[in-house]
Amino acid sequence: MTIRRLPETVINRIAAGEVVERPASVIKELVENSIDAEAARIDVTIRDGGRTFMSVTDDGRGMTADELSLAIERHATSKLPSDDLLTINSLGFRGEALPSIGAVARLAITSRALGEEDAWIITVEGGTVGAPEPAAHAQGTRIEVRDLFFATPARLKFLKTEKTEQTHAVDTIKRLAMAHPGIGFTLGDGNRDLLKLPAATGPDARLDRLSGVMGKDFRDNSLAIDAQREDMRLTGFAGLPTLNRGNSMMQFLFVNGRPVRNKLLYGALKGAYREFLASDRYPLVALFLDLAPDAVDVNVHPAKTE
Repeated sequence: MTIRRLPETVINRIAAGEVVERPASVIKELVENSIDAEAARIDVTIRDGGRTFMSVTDDGRGMTADELSLAIERHATSKLPSDDLLTINSLGFRGEALPSIGAVARLAITSRALGEEDAWIITVEGGTVGAPEPAAHAQGTRIEVRDLFFATPARLKFLKTEKTEQTHAVDTIKRLAMAHPGIGFTLGDGNRDLLKLPAATGPDARLDRLSGVMGKDFRDNSLAIDAQREDMRLTGFAGLPTLNRGNSMMQFLFVNGRPVRNKLLYGALKGAYREFLASDRYPLVALFLDLAPDAVDVNVHPAKTE
């Protein structure tokens, strides 16, 4: 068999396997786009755990008709003006999320750019792209995703129960919200609010947001952390040893505002509390490590979490 180029639709579906693992993966990518668009409020809705419907609505900068067309092309992005992967300051940058989602689901993006009078909508169904059409919408962007994996039905069997997928979605929003206290977040299932976090302001904004996610006990039983070594700064809050759990679900780590999971950092945490906690107990912490963008390689993992 001779070597040949794969069709664009196939390329997008292969890429989607890396970027779109489950509904929470879609929500993460879309909410990160809203954060990068400088939204002050982000509203998320999911149904059936995200299988049949997800939407993310923001009041960010929005997009013009031309930008909508570019947004669903692979590797088209507004977030790398210098084409420099060493100084990434945005959450998204690869230009893979929207085309990957559109390759495996029914995608509709409605947007009105800042300063524009007209809004536009563009649709993608299983990789088939429509032309931008006029629409009614306030400033900002609304993205709807329906029938996830309808174009790759074999992927559906890897999804868990509605409750499990919903839990992953809630956890995803919580982690992003913790890193961005100045943005208001809501997550609902169409009938009730699953999560409601108003924008936090003032000197205690971060602690207000953390307590909204981790509970009032964390606010009352934690110590502020602020340490610097050379160009690295570690801030956040660490719970007192008396406030502990039987699992590590309340341990949150962030690098340059990006939620991460890192075994080395988790190991350092466990070591710091070793003298105060039994081996099967875990402290509650939310730590934020800030360092130069060129000291971090966010391309290590497709989900940018490692």
